[in-house]
Amino acid sequence: MDISAINIRYGELAATECCLSCGGAINYAKPKTGEVCVDLGSGRGTDVLRMADEVGETGFIYGIDISEGMLEKARQNAEKFDIKNVRFLRSELEKIDLENGIADLVISNCTINHAADKEAVWSEVYRILKKGGRFVVSDIYATNPIPEAYRNDPVAVAECWAGAVTREEYLNTPGKMGFTGVEIIEESKPYQKGKAEVASITIAGKKPSGGCCCKR
Repeated sequence: MDISAINIRYGELAATECCLSCGGAINYAKPKTGEVCVDLGSGRGTDVLRMADEVGETGFIYGIDISEGMLEKARQNAEKFDIKNVRFLRSELEKIDLENGIADLVISNCTINHAADKEAVWSEVYRILKKGGRFVVSDIYATNPIPEAYRNDPVAVAECWAGAVTREEYLNTPGKMGFTGVEIIEESKPYQKGKAEVASITIAGKKPSGGCCCKR
């Protein structure tokens, strides 16, 4: 997957009103006062700023994105509203630039489908969560495998369909990484997106309080 081309594409979208979301993870996340939360694929920072208000001054929110254009827009938004308990970081999802066990909650909205190595992303989510921490993730899956010809097309990837995997693969991966209690919160009917048939899905799960030896 050509990350540089995708980064350029998202930098262009940062200046538009285009909405790239495919679900409502933020609506089910329920951050608590004092919690540390992470938004993977934070974009312009809308969900980060919302969670910053919910966790209060004793909490903290990290926004992770690969696009400098999106990150700059997010920082401008935080400054505009004088929100201090946030930090926006440029980092690949497969190697998140945060320490082990830092987060109580990880959310993501239509982002993990972009990653070439989705198991690595879920492994990183597991790593940065505290024991007993939780995730709420909205994303898409494809009803049929995506042809390889589209997987390196930056426009198709930015449109959130070329990197999609099948439903079975998507739902199996968090459990393979060690998460428990993985549940489907909401799921759409299949719909056409680009040259693929996809469905939106929101799932949640927890990192065991005692840790787990199941993850890779």
